[in-house]
Amino acid sequence: MSTLLENLNWRYATKKYDASKKVSSADLNTIKEAVRLAASSYGLQPYKVIVVENPEIREQLKAAAYGQTQLTDASQIFVFANDLNAGEESVAAYIKNISETRGIPVDALGGFADMMNGVISNLSQDAKNIWTAKQTYIALGTLLAAASELKIDATPMEGFNAAEFNKILGFDKLGLNATVIAAVGYRHDEDDAQHFKKVRKSQEELFITI
Repeated sequence: MSTLLENLNWRYATKKYDASKKVSSADLNTIKEAVRLAASSYGLQPYKVIVVENPEIREQLKAAAYGQTQLTDASQIFVFANDLNAGEESVAAYIKNISETRGIPVDALGGFADMMNGVISNLSQDAKNIWTAKQTYIALGTLLAAASELKIDATPMEGFNAAEFNKILGFDKLGLNATVIAAVGYRHDEDDAQHFKKVRKSQEELFITI
């Protein structure tokens, strides 16, 4: 069985996908569950993740992503969208979830709720948007690691017109904003990038131990 480091060395940002190969429903569910379990500030998860399979919508997204073929050739497209309206309502829903999951009375969680509400309410709208957008990248990283464990290719992508994505996916009406996307599927035999050696900084260059 391969190790996490071997899997991370195996993965790369796939450029060309084999459109004839699809991720199984079981593997797709494993990836989704990994994303669901990703770390998040307070555990609040101030975002939505949209899995796009519809061919017509994907053609529209491809046009909004400057014609990148991953949008139509990969098995699925994950679109991470941060919540533009994170606040008391989302905190209340989270507190209710904690109460039901852990069997703790809502009243006993009042201090935690007040703390979260206090922090969020003190953020400007721009600062709040930056914070919630950052949370989506944590979930994205978890997706990449989970996909590599399954030997499923994944491509993180920022090269798209967010405003167009928001319009196509109806995010404007949902208070969401597309921040980053990930294509998942299987590399094409003709994708030359799979043969390139991975280039990263050495540990000596990257890390500073104090």
